[in-house]
Amino acid sequence: MNGPVAGILKPSVGAARRIMIGSGVLEVNDATFDQEVLKSEQLVLVDFWAVWCGPCKLIAPVVESIAASFAGKLKVAKVNVDENSGTPSRYGIRGIPALLFFKGGKVADQIVGYVPQDVIEEKVKRLLV
Repeated sequence: MNGPVAGILKPSVGAARRIMIGSGVLEVNDATFDQEVLKSEQLVLVDFWAVWCGPCKLIAPVVESIAASFAGKLKVAKVNVDENSGTPSRYGIRGIPALLFFKGGKVADQIVGYVPQDVIEEKVKRLLV
């Protein structure tokens, strides 16, 4: 199996999907967002993306690297904006990629567009304090 769905475990209805590429990135949807993100006790980085988005493809390996680097300290999730319109609308997502950082169930910071890995790492380190 090739393409964007390669390596994704198909979920039961309403379940979160784990992207099985060793990255520790959780795929969430409108139904699972509150439980997986807002109720998380960890800092959560949410990557809002779409399959057709070029910059989203560029930042994906950076997000996966961040997930690996901060495993156990940072929860990383992805929301496909084409398949889930409620959550992006709720947070005013107008451009992608959009990285939102959630702490205590609230947006603590955000980045819109492609940025280098060190910029994201600095935000994570600052928010983990």
